[in-house]
Amino acid sequence: MAEKKNTGTLYIRELGHQPYEPVWHAMQGYTETRDENSHDELWFLEHDAVFTQGQAGKAEHLLMPGDIPVVQVDRGGQVTYHGPGQLVGYVLIDLRRRGLGVRELVTAIEESIVEYLAGLDLKAHPRADAPGVYVESGAKIAQIGLRVSRGCSFHGLSLNLDMDLSVFKRINPCGHQGLEVTDLSQQRGEAPAMTIVSQKLGEILAKKLGYQTIEASKDNNLPTVAAEKQAS
Repeated sequence: MAEKKNTGTLYIRELGHQPYEPVWHAMQGYTETRDENSHDELWFLEHDAVFTQGQAGKAEHLLMPGDIPVVQVDRGGQVTYHGPGQLVGYVLIDLRRRGLGVRELVTAIEESIVEYLAGLDLKAHPRADAPGVYVESGAKIAQIGLRVSRGCSFHGLSLNLDMDLSVFKRINPCGHQGLEVTDLSQQRGEAPAMTIVSQKLGEILAKKLGYQTIEASKDNNLPTVAAEKQAS
């Protein structure tokens, strides 16, 4: 996609290791309560092991979840896995304010991941028939699933860095039977530290989306609205 004219600031929160559901509710709360003055934000984190089933998800694609919890969520797409060694990025953007469509946002995320991987001499590409990013062998290395509410996006991307890939055998990833899944460690022998990846990927994505500046949030905690939502 053509890069947007540079305007505004994208705020980045580094949330560390987090359980899934409090972060999901925080995204919902942030989106439900934001107004014309709310920041556009990118939240980077790593989750405890969890399968999330999107709105198009079918039970038949959950092969043997075992002791890993399954959470039915409000993003698009089907089942995926989040867990240790995977960088998750949640993209909380006022799309109307930025003049972005959903397809443009998905394309920007895919292109940003491809560009980041190219910087590590790893060739990758998106697929028109299945959102995400794939290496040359066809194995999937990054997942994308979004929701838009009130003209604002939430949920986002996950990039596999150094994971236990055997867990993906418990599902049909994103509803595709037999889809191979890979990570940076498998492709390159090692993966950079998660904070190094998030910093560079955040810079690339901010540029693709046309932000003039990026700024590290002074508060690397979930927004307070999330705590209020959890307590209610």
